[in-house]
Amino acid sequence: MPDLPAMSHPVKRSVTIGGHRTSVSLEDAFWRELREIAKGRAETTAALIAAIDAARPPEVGLATALRLYVLSEVLKRQSLA
Repeated sequence: MPDLPAMSHPVKRSVTIGGHRTSVSLEDAFWRELREIAKGRAETTAALIAAIDAARPPEVGLATALRLYVLSEVLKRQSLA
């Protein structure tokens, strides 16, 4: 049986992207990691989310893009360790 991490329901948060308000639902672990990544880049979480939004293909939802970005950053960090 796999060793599962603590799990939570997705949490919906409002963000402003390009002057427009939108809501994004992510699990708490992804919100925490996004904040840490933004902090490490010396930018706000909203700015990081806006940058990810601008770079994602239109057929990929914002929540999916955010999760995949976080996964990519965590994997990069692990490969450097």
